[in-house]
Amino acid sequence: MTPAEITKVQDYLTRTFGTKGLEIKARKQKDSAEVFIGEEFVGVVYVDEDEAGSYLFEMAILKEDL
Repeated sequence: MTPAEITKVQDYLTRTFGTKGLEIKARKQKDSAEVFIGEEFVGVVYVDEDEAGSYLFEMAILKEDL
């Protein structure tokens, strides 16, 4: 993901979840980025290959975290 895409998605997720400290960090893979709240990794955002300009957010919720 480009820096501009990361900023756009980060702003959207911050507004949507109403949380401060949400940060999206680039990865080696160019089609995705990692999502953190503070120091906690919470998921990955992927570029949607089927719909230009769209993104997919994947978050796993593990039973030990509940």
